[in-house]
Amino acid sequence: MTSPAESVQPFRVDIPQSDLDDLHDRLDRTRWPDELPAVGWAYGVPRDWLKDLVRHWRHTYDWRAAEARLNEWPQFTTTIDGANVHFAHIRSPEPAATPLIMTHGWPGSIVEFAKVAGPLTDPRAHGGDPSDAFHLVLPSIPGFGLSGPTRETGWEFHRVARAFAELMARLGYGQYGAQGGDWGAVISRELGRSYPDRVIGVHLNLLPGSSATEEPDPAELAALSPAERGRTLASWERGRRWTRDRQGYADIQSTRPQTLAYGLTDSPVGQLAWITEKFKEWTDTRGLPSDALGVDRDWLLTNVMLYWLTGTAGSSARIYYERAHADYWGAPPEPSTAPTALADFPQENFIPLRHLAERTNNIVRWTEYDRGGHFAAMEQPEALVGDIRTFFGKLPRQAPGARRP
Repeated sequence: MTSPAESVQPFRVDIPQSDLDDLHDRLDRTRWPDELPAVGWAYGVPRDWLKDLVRHWRHTYDWRAAEARLNEWPQFTTTIDGANVHFAHIRSPEPAATPLIMTHGWPGSIVEFAKVAGPLTDPRAHGGDPSDAFHLVLPSIPGFGLSGPTRETGWEFHRVARAFAELMARLGYGQYGAQGGDWGAVISRELGRSYPDRVIGVHLNLLPGSSATEEPDPAELAALSPAERGRTLASWERGRRWTRDRQGYADIQSTRPQTLAYGLTDSPVGQLAWITEKFKEWTDTRGLPSDALGVDRDWLLTNVMLYWLTGTAGSSARIYYERAHADYWGAPPEPSTAPTALADFPQENFIPLRHLAERTNNIVRWTEYDRGGHFAAMEQPEALVGDIRTFFGKLPRQAPGARRP
């Protein structure tokens, strides 16, 4: 029998009106900083740009409508390794559907999967082949949003992967696929590496440890094809620009997440700026107006709300600290035998290199796309769904046999 500690409880998002009133009051009383003239985004989020987004958040954005959309998904909570784990469990109407756990990253949430959940679980209703159906499990990472805050140290990605393996076992899934980007990619890869008897395949839209982190050696470059040689140099250059201009948030969250948490937990505009900067800079906005986001701003605000309303700015940041202070920090990725696919979107933060990825991964599919960035499920949902279907459609499948929570 399942013990009380292992029970799975139904869950609905139901935020008290007093929390929303408090948010509106804080937005009305925002204390705005000065800024330098004509510097654009070079020093961070421009004030006028953010003011416009805050006005929309305060006066137009409808949390209750977003809450109702989230509650269309069956959601649950359970306790694993002392942590509360929130997840959506969306079963396909197709009984032979493949179980798939999809994991978000930072600064994301399960909101990232709003556009892909329907086509993945019910392809028949979206013009697809019913044999491509999936039973979806969409967990919130411990410490993030509705799975937070965590109450003890040590929640780095290995521990999260173990918790998610337990979650899938608790749901009755003996074998399943894993998918993710950002931290979700790190966690999904670790699931496949640690549980190759359970994970039939790992689909990623970011591949950890596959970009150039050191200036390429001329002898190494000479051994590559001209195309891979050019890609390697581009990977190195993009990595250098990242270290110079964009890595500051990760350095802070890896060293002093608690200090950062005071500002982000007290100021909704601070929390919005901290997250929105990443969506602005990490999405593919080529061809869009200079003030445009690469994602729908209401969905972005719903994502921000899941951090704000749960007060998890600090606990979500701690995953960076835990990794940076773990024994394995700085070591190359441990080899994985799980069949692995990469959907490479061109405006991802790092350019992956197949010759590096194949040293520690069992790469069976590698697809490069013309559009899209870091938040693939939000930016290019059709391309991501198609890539997931194609990859898992060529892998052996097992009967799901899941208990209904």
